[in-house]
Amino acid sequence: MQVWISTYMAGFALSLSLILAIGAQNAFVLKQGLLRHHVALVCSLCALSDALLISAGVAGFGALIEQFPTLELMARYAGIAFLLLYSGRSFYTAWKGGHRLLAGGDDPGSPWRTALVCLAFTWLNPHVYLDTVFLIGSVASQFDGFRFVFAAGAITASFLFFFSLGYGARLLTPWFRNPRSWQVLDFLVGCLMLALATALYNEAL
Repeated sequence: MQVWISTYMAGFALSLSLILAIGAQNAFVLKQGLLRHHVALVCSLCALSDALLISAGVAGFGALIEQFPTLELMARYAGIAFLLLYSGRSFYTAWKGGHRLLAGGDDPGSPWRTALVCLAFTWLNPHVYLDTVFLIGSVASQFDGFRFVFAAGAITASFLFFFSLGYGARLLTPWFRNPRSWQVLDFLVGCLMLALATALYNEAL
C-alpha cells in the first residue's frame, strides 16, 4: 500500500509541476472562468485531453514521437499559426474593449466554437507531447508494475488543477467588473501568446 501511495503522489506532483506554469491553455481557462462561459466544458476538455495524453505516454507512445519527430514539428508550426491568430485577436479586443461582468454580460458564444478553441490550445501545443507524453511516460517507466498508479496520480492532478482554475477564477470577479481590467488582461494574454509563438519558432530553427 505504501508503494502505491508514494507512486501515486509522485505522478501527482510531476503532473502538477508541469501544468502550473502560465501558458496559453491556462490563460484561456482563466478567461473562460472569469466570464463564466462554458466553464465545465472547457475544464473537462482540458483535463480529459491531459488524461488521454498521460495514458498514451505511460503506454509507450512517447517512443513513437521520438521515432517520428515530424509529428512534433507539424504540431509546432500549426501551434505557431494558431497562437499568432489568437494573439492578434486578443490585442484587437484589448484595443476595442467591451468585456464586462454585468448581468447579461458578453455573449458566451457557441459551445462548439469554444470547444474547438480549447482543443486547439491543447493539441496544437508541441510541448504537450514532449512534457505530458514523453516526459511523464519516461518517468512512469521507472515505476515498473505501478506505471498506471503513477498515471492515475498525474491525471488526478490535471483534473484538480483545471477545475480549480476554471471555477476559482470567479474569486477575481470584483476586479474584473471594470472594463479597463479586461483590456489589461487581453493585452497581457496577447503578449503571452505572441511570446509563446516566438519561442516555438526559435526552437524550430
